[in-house]
Amino acid sequence: MLRQFLTIFIWLGLAGMTFAQDLQPVLQTHADEIAKPSRSSVSVALDDLVASGAPKTSDFLEQWQDKGVWQRDADGVFFFATEDGDALTLRDIDTVAETTAPKAGFSQLKPNGGVRRLIGTALVQFQLTDPDLARRTSAIESIARRPNASQLAPLLKSIDPETDATLKARKIQLANFMSASFAPDTDDKIAAINSMSSDTSIEARAALNQLLSVKAVVSPDAPKGNVARVLKLGPDLSQDDAYAQLVAAKLAPPTVSPAAIRDALTANIDGGRVGGIPTAQLDNQPMRETAYAALAGQGIVPPLVTQAEQTNAVETHSFYEVYDEKDPAVTDAARAALDSIETRVGAAQAVDLTLDALSLASIYFLAAIGLAITFGVMGVINMAHGEFIMMGAYTGYVVQQFVPDYTLSIIVALPLAFAVTFAAGVAMERLVIRHLYHRPLETLLATFGISVALQQLAKNIFGTQARPLTSPGWLDGAWVVSDVIQISYIRIAIFVIALMFLALILFVLKRTRLGLEVRAVTQNPGMAASMGINPDRINMLTFGLGSGIAGIAGVAIGLYAKVTSEMGADYIVQSFMTVVVGGVGNVWGTLAGASLIGFLQKGIEWFNPSNTLAAQTYMVLFIILFIQFRPKGIVAQKGRAAAD
Repeated sequence: MLRQFLTIFIWLGLAGMTFAQDLQPVLQTHADEIAKPSRSSVSVALDDLVASGAPKTSDFLEQWQDKGVWQRDADGVFFFATEDGDALTLRDIDTVAETTAPKAGFSQLKPNGGVRRLIGTALVQFQLTDPDLARRTSAIESIARRPNASQLAPLLKSIDPETDATLKARKIQLANFMSASFAPDTDDKIAAINSMSSDTSIEARAALNQLLSVKAVVSPDAPKGNVARVLKLGPDLSQDDAYAQLVAAKLAPPTVSPAAIRDALTANIDGGRVGGIPTAQLDNQPMRETAYAALAGQGIVPPLVTQAEQTNAVETHSFYEVYDEKDPAVTDAARAALDSIETRVGAAQAVDLTLDALSLASIYFLAAIGLAITFGVMGVINMAHGEFIMMGAYTGYVVQQFVPDYTLSIIVALPLAFAVTFAAGVAMERLVIRHLYHRPLETLLATFGISVALQQLAKNIFGTQARPLTSPGWLDGAWVVSDVIQISYIRIAIFVIALMFLALILFVLKRTRLGLEVRAVTQNPGMAASMGINPDRINMLTFGLGSGIAGIAGVAIGLYAKVTSEMGADYIVQSFMTVVVGGVGNVWGTLAGASLIGFLQKGIEWFNPSNTLAAQTYMVLFIILFIQFRPKGIVAQKGRAAAD
């Protein structure tokens, strides 16, 4: 007897499992709605399909959404089908068995766009636990674009089985966003909101702002409901706007405009009079209003609303805003979370601004350090310094034409750019600069002429179009800390190069014989010459060294900025400002000057982001004032000025 009972029990269980796996019976229950669906009624069919638990439900929804389902006209049975001329290749929805049949006896299901969106919403629930990571990711993106309450439960259920750590974190984040809006229990909503208080993403802020959305209310009674704020006349609301709200709420009659008064008077002229007043007297607004009031007293036109009546109406009503969310506990939690996020965002923006300023300072340091050395040791105002930067950038471009590996090409370009610009600097010093020492005006004019000549030479060789200096692939993209803090890898690389050059220059100046001689000539050229140092040779090597460093800076800057014949002009002004503000002839002064100018420019741009030209103007004015109070710069010079 027991064996028979167990046999019957197992048979019934298997039968139930077979039924649960068959989708066609469920489809036949809703055959008419599936064949000709509408947005208003298809939800019932979709709910039954999801509740059936049939493993083919996901496939059916996908095919239905993509118009891949056909119905046999004779008996209404549904198939997956693909067209092959006048025939169809049919696949049974439950068994996937393939057959072929003429297309004439079948009708294709073509749900409209609205129905397909509803199908997609139902399909997402299956895709959340799909074995394919790409499909799970796509389902999460679909939910994020169009969240609704029905998706919350399957999303929560899919979190624990998720194997991908990144996608699991995204599911948790999205579940918090949706729970804050759709969770049925207030405690669950508040818990989700509190968990968002450290999330600085735009999505989190948008979700909280949605919870804090308000609508304006005007009422003859005291404010009631979940009040966001009471609007006061003057600071929050003008009287005209307040009365307009009363009119919109049909709590007060509309005002009559001057144009409407004129039209009404014109339409009611009778024997040269309107409302008993001759038309000749209607040449001012008070008389027109008097005539209009007479017509209103006769019931011909709507009455005028006087200013006193408007004031009285406004004063006897309450104007306030109420949250769309009815529960004050939820909105209080959302406001606290949003305030916390805004504080974190403010701190993150400060960090991001600091990173941008450091990046800009490193660019200015690279551009100015060579000029600081030549200007500090030799006192030469070299207006062609920017063109040495340009020569270094073009050297990098030429190297990349012969070395297609961008990483290797940069490694080759850096020393080659130094060699090319070092040689050009030595040639310039030997041919021009050495004859103009202690003649600053002639030196300025001569180097300016060389600058123009070098620009034109670059145009003749490379043309006027910007040339690409491509960075290696590992420098693509940006380091993203959060939605607020991010910086490109190229800028990080330039910052690292700037630090390397700072260390290298300090080593050369402090630990080598050349550095010792340069410092000696800088501090007292006469005494250095008496000690056997050749100042003329040191001047030549120093000018070459400064020019070579500018060439290396050109390669680094070319990875970030455009490479053109005029690119040097974009940095020459900032380079001189950096040197003068920091302190002429001092490496630490140049670093301090670059930092001051970089932070100052980014700070001004933050206050006025839409006008970078104005930011540069304010920066120049500040530097002019700074020099008035500290003419020797941040780090005062101890070199040639002391000898003079």
